[in-house]
Amino acid sequence: MPRNTSINSVLIIGSGPIVIGQACEFDYSGSQAALSLKEEGIKVSIINSNPATIMTDKVIADHVYLLPLTCESIEQILQEQQIDAVLPTMGGQTALNLCIEASELGLWEKYNVKVIGVDVAAIEKTENREAFRQLMVDIGVGVATSKIANSFLEGKEAAQEIGYPLVIRPSYTLAGTGGGFVHRKEDFDAALNRGLHASPTHEVLVEQAVLGWKEFELELLRDTNDNVIIICTIENFDPMGIHTGDSITVAPGMTLSDKCYQDMRNQAIRMMRSIGTFAGGCNVQFSVNPENEEIIAIEINPRVSRSSALASKATGYPIAKIAAKLAIGYNLDELQNQITKTTSAYFEPTLDYVIVKIPRFNFDKFKGANKELGLQMKAVGEVMAIGRTFIEALQKACQSLETNRWGLGADGRQLRNLEDIMESLEHPSGDRIFHIKDAFELGVPLESIRKATLIDKWFLVQIQELVHLETELRRYQLNNIPRDFFMTLKQKGYSDAQISWLLGNVSEDEVYDRRKELGINRVYKMVDTCAAEFPAQTPYYYSTFEDENESIVSDKKKIVVLGSGPNRIGQGIEFDYSCVHGLLAAKECGYEAIMINCNPETVSTDFNMADKLYFEPVFWEHVREIIELEKPEGVIVQLGGQTALKMAKQLEALGIKIIGTSFENMDLAEDRGRFSDLLKDLDIPYPQYGVATSAEEALVVANRVGYPVLVRPSYVLGGQGMSIVINDEDLEKAVVNLLKTLPGNQILIDHFLDRAEESESDSICDGDDVHIIGMMEHIEPAGIHSGDSSAVLPPFSLSENVQKKMEEYSVKLAKALNVKGLLNIQFAVKDENVFVIEANPRASRTVPFIAKAYDVPYIKIATKIMLGENKLKDFNIERKLTGWAIKEPVFSFSKFPEVDKQLGPEMKSTGEAIRFIKDLHDPYFRELVAKKSMFLNAQ
Repeated sequence: MPRNTSINSVLIIGSGPIVIGQACEFDYSGSQAALSLKEEGIKVSIINSNPATIMTDKVIADHVYLLPLTCESIEQILQEQQIDAVLPTMGGQTALNLCIEASELGLWEKYNVKVIGVDVAAIEKTENREAFRQLMVDIGVGVATSKIANSFLEGKEAAQEIGYPLVIRPSYTLAGTGGGFVHRKEDFDAALNRGLHASPTHEVLVEQAVLGWKEFELELLRDTNDNVIIICTIENFDPMGIHTGDSITVAPGMTLSDKCYQDMRNQAIRMMRSIGTFAGGCNVQFSVNPENEEIIAIEINPRVSRSSALASKATGYPIAKIAAKLAIGYNLDELQNQITKTTSAYFEPTLDYVIVKIPRFNFDKFKGANKELGLQMKAVGEVMAIGRTFIEALQKACQSLETNRWGLGADGRQLRNLEDIMESLEHPSGDRIFHIKDAFELGVPLESIRKATLIDKWFLVQIQELVHLETELRRYQLNNIPRDFFMTLKQKGYSDAQISWLLGNVSEDEVYDRRKELGINRVYKMVDTCAAEFPAQTPYYYSTFEDENESIVSDKKKIVVLGSGPNRIGQGIEFDYSCVHGLLAAKECGYEAIMINCNPETVSTDFNMADKLYFEPVFWEHVREIIELEKPEGVIVQLGGQTALKMAKQLEALGIKIIGTSFENMDLAEDRGRFSDLLKDLDIPYPQYGVATSAEEALVVANRVGYPVLVRPSYVLGGQGMSIVINDEDLEKAVVNLLKTLPGNQILIDHFLDRAEESESDSICDGDDVHIIGMMEHIEPAGIHSGDSSAVLPPFSLSENVQKKMEEYSVKLAKALNVKGLLNIQFAVKDENVFVIEANPRASRTVPFIAKAYDVPYIKIATKIMLGENKLKDFNIERKLTGWAIKEPVFSFSKFPEVDKQLGPEMKSTGEAIRFIKDLHDPYFRELVAKKSMFLNAQ
């Protein structure tokens, strides 16, 4: 049937700030759903407290409410807008829980609002562990033996009845929070208490642990006619026991028999139909016994899930977009395939390639954290790679991780200690995939690795083959590698850097030149949802090594935007926001906007955002060949954080134009030593400093500038490796640790200004004029990373004299660095003296916050200036903030209860929220002021 014409206005509930377990995949889903509804002429309102996302941008919705995710906020919106329906399925568990709470308070009924996309009763069935288990039994779907417990005594009785090992699953929690495995009776009491406290209903499921079984996820869509399709089947490389968000996953399933798949498919459809009459998306997780393919259901989520974004990017089927249309009444056969534009959306995508997702961890930010993976998700982001084979996609995913790996090993970073390797295989952490390869290199038999990891033999055989190829390669020199063998290496995903390392006496550039001589070039294949059965209209590409290239280069003038890769602490969704606005600005200026990125969670990798999307690693070899193919006017590196910036030097060396501020000037700001020299020349105050390349040199510098000192490496993001030390002994340890993890890096030793306030400015410069976007005052003092500090826009207690100095220094630095585009500067303020700590001539994590607070599209303005299309005087910039905006950092320490939560110069927050106040007497604001006073007095 056609859409429900009684729905003219929809409220979409977002997921709030980024936390581990609920990240920007919901920003992607919410944005896609909003645009889908707007296509139908429906007015869209969004509530979300996250300022860093595209979802809370006016290009996405008609009305954006940057409010706390509470029932009070919901009621405010319902009073201000005539809302016909609420869509709570795009904001993860946070949105669903808020929808239930509002329903229980009678808000939807009071304001005559329909809940669409989900049945509220279905949420109860799926989140209540006992209700879910009983429902599965009723419909004939297998489940693990389990018992519900609402008290400590009930939990003990359940454990005694079921036996060990056990898994504890709290009800109504996200990303496995509070859950875990219990292998021994002695550990049960503590685990049970943790689970009961984590559940908002004080309820846990004590369940048989099917450790070592295989895990699969299915993404489904259903319409009002009860038609159900399976969009994607995702297989976990890691067996049961590791949270799916922390597992390497593969699509389509590689080791699934057709009989088992058909059975699983039928069970998933039966499960979806059993939990209500809603139309929309659904995620189902199964476990499969590798011995006999017995299937049991793990859980069902009647909403867009964390995996929906991955499945959308993997298949080219925009799940959230179609789910939103189904929620307003359309049926699948009435909708168009978004890729082919000629076939129906009522089909199941066919893949003629392989997808591999690898999670990205940030254990370095949580010193002392337990790195062993289990039921509680610990990853902060993820990458996705596309290849013609599993092993090609796996190597490309390893190159995408931003962990200085050139692929799966073959880069000099392997483990050599057999005991350490076997320990890693039995107790998985984020590096286990690399240690499997290391074990093969040391000659560990495949069966021993399989027993230690319980990973399916098929996957292990693929990795073992790499070791055989590398042994073969070492027989050759670069000039006599047979062309067919060279082609095989590239088809198996080997980067030129890996081949260079394996040969031992040649550079990466020499390998690159040699394969070009042999005519071994990357070609680009289209993601088309139908294995080329129908022509695709959407330019969405991945690379491989074959004969036919499907990426046809146009004769338009082009701009490449380099993305920011996987989310991690210090470089998150705010850079993706910047990249999307950069794409939109380039298109508005008449350029063909080309995106290169590998993050499946983000809006920048939505195939509708760029004129051309290359879903490829932001890794030099891949970027270089795309640029050689497309021959753009230039490349924008300013918007993609450190990932994009670090390629500026290589781009410059090849004569490729960098749009905006030049590499030389960006490098001047990044090089802490040269930058301090510039400040001296400009007569801008800065902390006394020195540069060291060894512990001995550092001691000399520290004693000259005076303790306490801030120790930091050059060219880092998110405060990586920064520490404050107060004596020679601590300094020596800090410098030795830095040089061990960042060999060859210069170490900057700054005198630390204790009892100093911190503030920052963001500005845009067009080469002549400078516009201060915003100045912020931090609540936390200097010494705590700006990303971990609450920041108030505009300043509330900095004197007029201090603010004038901040503005004066911002203008001076923008002109001295010949900035064309964005500039972020951080200041320390002490006794009315203003010191510059650092300057970053690029998009910062605060620009989206300022843009939302002032309601000005600053990234678009900056991009048009970078492109040389406009000057500042061309824009009529009107700020709309009444009162103050506050950026609040959000942490995920609950995932790492064992770590020190003390904040310092290294960033630890995973996300942020925005709050507006109109009166400095606001109780919340007065608490912040008191907190700031306490910090400054206590230092």
